[in-house]
Amino acid sequence: MKPLIIFAVLSIPIILISWKPLVKLNSHGFYRFFSWECILWLLVCNYSYWFDNPFGWAQVISWMLLLIAAYVVFAGIFMLKKSGKASSERQESELYHFEKTTELVVTGIYKYVRHPLYGSLLILTWGIFFKHITATEFLISIISSICLYYTVKVEEQENVAFFGDQYIKYMRSSKMFIPFIW
Repeated sequence: MKPLIIFAVLSIPIILISWKPLVKLNSHGFYRFFSWECILWLLVCNYSYWFDNPFGWAQVISWMLLLIAAYVVFAGIFMLKKSGKASSERQESELYHFEKTTELVVTGIYKYVRHPLYGSLLILTWGIFFKHITATEFLISIISSICLYYTVKVEEQENVAFFGDQYIKYMRSSKMFIPFIW
């Protein structure tokens, strides 16, 4: 019962910052919300195992994934702020300000990965999963990963609509989540 209450309380801010995308079913934020909720559920279910058996193979994998996720998100945010030129000229109300980029970012981590911020969420999902491996957490991690995949697919349609052929060319020269692989 306690994890359910914690989950419900912590879901409130996620719902509050996601309400615009939630009412626009064809936006990438709609799917992202469900991934965030899955990640929150994993955190709530696994927080008590965070430091159990610190040198066990699952914990080592978990910490490596969590460190990679942190690096990827910071590298992605840095490049967005440096080169993305977010502007209110983009009128999509469901986008957060930092998502309203007017310049296509293709340098730094974006040279290799089109979606480092979502890639970091994918890595975070699996990093948390390895804290305490169960069938339920595995299923939630799969659902989160599928939601992130759909988030990216919808966002790529939005990016093609805004950036046009420039984004299509960029898609051919970079991978979605993992450099040189996927």
